[in-house]
Amino acid sequence: MTCVPVLAIDGPGGSGKGTVAFNIATARNWHLLDSGALYRAFSFAADQNGVSPDDTSGLQEIFRAIVIEFGVSRGSELQVQVDGSDVTEQIRSAEGGVLASKYASVPIVRRCLLSRQRQERKAPGLVADGRDMGTVVFPDATLKIYLTASIRVRAERRYKQLKGKGFDVNLARIEREVSERDDKDSSRAVSPMRPAEDSILVDTSDLRIVEVVKKIESLLEDRLELIP
Repeated sequence: MTCVPVLAIDGPGGSGKGTVAFNIATARNWHLLDSGALYRAFSFAADQNGVSPDDTSGLQEIFRAIVIEFGVSRGSELQVQVDGSDVTEQIRSAEGGVLASKYASVPIVRRCLLSRQRQERKAPGLVADGRDMGTVVFPDATLKIYLTASIRVRAERRYKQLKGKGFDVNLARIEREVSERDDKDSSRAVSPMRPAEDSILVDTSDLRIVEVVKKIESLLEDRLELIP
């Protein structure tokens, strides 16, 4: 298992990590772990079942009972199903992100989903996208990348994404939500969002996706050549 290469891509929402991870995984025919979608799906299921973030036993039961599956790709995203129902649109909304942030800060939720994430490490390789992939989930990753961008740029990206899906959104509100989630994710007691000590920082504010992908692919190739 440990010999299976892993590209860990961390960073805040709107930095482009999801699209970059999808493109690299698709090009290499590697497996893809969208940890954000996993947390959003779990949070959605817990909320729908009336289980609050402080209900430890209820959260454990949700984890044991629900089935979260990633299906056919949709553009540059994955289709997400909870117990056979497509919840992709619901969990990708701005509200879905806020909800996920509430549950993601709960220690029992992170412990439950940690093992699920590590199960995705399969040959020929894995591209893992999240906020603690390089620091907690895959500390021995072949290459660790931390993507970032200014809050304004990330909010504008999120605004265009949601607007394109037909959501009624407000840029100022999204910018505020992006900033608040950054603060919450980086200050939580368990698995805070931060670059791993051995990660490479890439600012995507002024870069196109194709440029970011090319840069990371080059770095990954160099690392893979070092593997016996």
